[in-house]
Amino acid sequence: MDLTDKTVVITGGASGLGKATAEHVIKAGGTVAIFDRNEELAHATAKELGQSAAAFNVDVTDEDSLQAAIASVVETFGAIHVNVNCAGIGPAARTLGKAGPMAFEAFKLVVNVNLFGTFNTLRLCAEQMAKNDPVNEDGERGVIVNTASVAAFDGQIGQAAYTASKAGVAGMTLPIARDLGRNGIRVCTIAPGIFETPMMLGAPDQIRLPLIDMVQFPKRLGNASEFALLALQIMQNPYLNGETIRLDGGIRMQPR
Repeated sequence: MDLTDKTVVITGGASGLGKATAEHVIKAGGTVAIFDRNEELAHATAKELGQSAAAFNVDVTDEDSLQAAIASVVETFGAIHVNVNCAGIGPAARTLGKAGPMAFEAFKLVVNVNLFGTFNTLRLCAEQMAKNDPVNEDGERGVIVNTASVAAFDGQIGQAAYTASKAGVAGMTLPIARDLGRNGIRVCTIAPGIFETPMMLGAPDQIRLPLIDMVQFPKRLGNASEFALLALQIMQNPYLNGETIRLDGGIRMQPR
C-alpha cells in the first residue's frame, strides 16, 4: 500500500515501538492516529510529530472507548487504511510462587490487554477499512499489523500470562487473514525479540546482559526503528499476508 495520504491507527503509539512506527509512517506520506491510555504523553507525541498526527485517549480493552476514538478518527481523517497494534503489558509472575499461586486477576489482565485488546481494535478498524475504495489493482482496502513476541514461542519462567497472550496474537493471525481476505484486508504479525523500549531502558545490567548474550547477531537489543521498518514493509508489500515474522537477531530465549 502506498501510504501517501493514508491514515494509520497505532495503539500504544505514544512511545516505544508505536511511536517509531508513527514517525516512519509520516515520513512515507501518511497520517497517524495515536491511540494510548497515557493521554498526556499521547498529546505530547502528536505535537512532536506535527500536523500529520492526532492523539486519542483510548483503553483498548473498552469497546465504548475504542468505538468513540475510531469514530473521531474517521471524522478527522476521513478513513482508516492501516491498524498497527503495539499496546501491551508484560508483568512477570510465576504460576506458583513463594506467596502462593499467581493471582487469577493478574493473568486475566495481561490477556485482556495484549490479546483481547488487539482483537478489539483490529475488528473495529477492519469494519472501517472494508468501506474503503480499493487502493491498488489487487483490490486492497486495508492492512493490519499486530505485535506478538518471541515469548509466544520461547516463553521464560514467570511469563505464563504474557506468553499465552502473545501466542494468541500469533495464533489468530492466519484465521483473521482468511476471514478478511474477501474484504481486501491483509493481516500480519511481528514477533519482536528484546528491544530498547522505555521498559528496557531502565533495566539493570544483570537483566540486560544475559538477554543480549542470547542474541546471535548483531549482539545488542533491537532498535524501535527496526520494528518500524518491518511494519512499513508489511504495509507496502502487497504479497505479505497471514504471517508471523520474528524480528529478534536470532535470539532463542532460555528458561531464565
